[in-house]
Amino acid sequence: MTVSIRRVAAAFTFSTLALACAGVSAKPVVIYNINGYGFDDKRQLVSFSQLAFDDESGKVLARGDQLDPKFHQVTHIDGKNRTLLPGLIDGHGHVLGLGENLSRVELRDSTSEAQAVAKVAAFAKTQPQAQWIQGRGWNQVLWPTRQFPSKSLLDEAVKDKPVWLSRVDGHAGWANSAALKIAGITKDTVDPAGGQIVRDANGEPTGVLIDNAMVLLEKHIPKSSEAERQAQLKLAFDHLLSLGITSTHDAGIDAANLASYQTLQAQQQMPVRIYAMLSATDPSLPQWLKQGPMDDPKDVLDVRSVKIYGDGALGSRGAALLAPYADKPGETGLLVTQPDALTAQMKAITAAGFQANVHAIGDRANRLVLDRFEQLLTPAQREAGRHRIEHAQIVSPKDLHRFATLKVLPSMQPTHATSDKNMAGDRLGVARLRGAYAWRSLVDDGNRIVGGSDYPVELANPFFGIHAAVTRQDQNNQPEGGWLPEQKLTLTEALRAFTVDAAYGAYQEKAMGSLQVGSWADFILIDRDIYKMPPEQLWQTKVLATYVGGTLKFPFSQ
Repeated sequence: MTVSIRRVAAAFTFSTLALACAGVSAKPVVIYNINGYGFDDKRQLVSFSQLAFDDESGKVLARGDQLDPKFHQVTHIDGKNRTLLPGLIDGHGHVLGLGENLSRVELRDSTSEAQAVAKVAAFAKTQPQAQWIQGRGWNQVLWPTRQFPSKSLLDEAVKDKPVWLSRVDGHAGWANSAALKIAGITKDTVDPAGGQIVRDANGEPTGVLIDNAMVLLEKHIPKSSEAERQAQLKLAFDHLLSLGITSTHDAGIDAANLASYQTLQAQQQMPVRIYAMLSATDPSLPQWLKQGPMDDPKDVLDVRSVKIYGDGALGSRGAALLAPYADKPGETGLLVTQPDALTAQMKAITAAGFQANVHAIGDRANRLVLDRFEQLLTPAQREAGRHRIEHAQIVSPKDLHRFATLKVLPSMQPTHATSDKNMAGDRLGVARLRGAYAWRSLVDDGNRIVGGSDYPVELANPFFGIHAAVTRQDQNNQPEGGWLPEQKLTLTEALRAFTVDAAYGAYQEKAMGSLQVGSWADFILIDRDIYKMPPEQLWQTKVLATYVGGTLKFPFSQ
């Protein structure tokens, strides 16, 4: 691989360092013997063999191949010729959902409905005190039948407790009869707006609920206690740190989740930086908007954006399309938030000074959101607001250029393409794939892509996302040459998406993602040089150490 990298050879004076420390008494630490990569203020890749940071402020003091001789007397860490990268940023995840997943039955690897049920039954036996049996990860598209499951096998496996299992994308759920009974869902229950109760030939609920229909059941599940939420968040933090993620954008948190974050922040128990998107469906939204954004000078918990819900997901045919699904004529998906309500939410959120981050997967949903950004805001307001479309998966080719024109950021998850490649063509047909998962087109237009994973929908490992963006292949190197290969990114573009460009999507590009002087000393050490290896092996990269603010957070102390 041919790479253009600027070598940084810097000798910084202590007066410069003092300015970088913003008046804090510096306790410099130098990590040397490293193969370091970062970015300059023009987002160009630079390399260096030494990195100096302040042990007290947690900020970068210098980087280069030759540092000021006065650094010879400070604390040194031998990097042992390992590769050092900026701490990785996941621009779209669900932290509490990840923590919940880590404590519930995992169905991601189920190869059939029967195998998924067997996993649920085995898990239920280990949870005799649980009021509900919950899990996530099933995907009927990967099963031999490619059909939605039903309550029948679940009823045989777990008769005495309600069971609720979220689909891998979180936009559909699968219940047993006990759960449906508690929710009062029967043959006579009317589908809610933006949702669907899947029914059999006799009109009876099969147990699968899509998008807003899920609320009919989920409101009956006992809420987690504060102690349970905090424990789940800590599970998620540890998992993210082990993958080299030092900051994450949490896409849609409710009041209880925010309160848990604030408690952990006050107790100094937040080892991962959180850029929180408030949920537009939470009853507390008017109060939050009145209070205004919360900007933490230490960037531990920043709250200045709101997640709005446009449509559903492609796998459950909930993504809102301009034309019917190719594999189900007559269906065009679901608008989770109706157009008038979407307009009102976007208007109120942007007027209050918050960033509006709108979930839009289908081409109809993306057009609706782009139209509203164009109608509601002036060009200057759009550029200053850095508003985002979360996912931007299926976009009409006519609308792709509008992201750059309107200064709307595409927040995208590369592994969605490699997970969806076996299904997207069936759902959309060949013609609509021209605007699907179109990273190259968007980058060529001058857009910065906010990279993420959408965990726990996908696995949180950011190197899986970088690999998918660069190769457009799964981890078996399929398809040969990549799926829709014309949309591949370069390795540097993909790394930007998970570092400095993700930071830009949170107004944090000066604080993280580049390892420039004055930014947080958030960095990771990995087991290989990603610029000197076959691209198809990128997903195999392992994180050896994770530092946040200059403090080692992974591996965890025993």
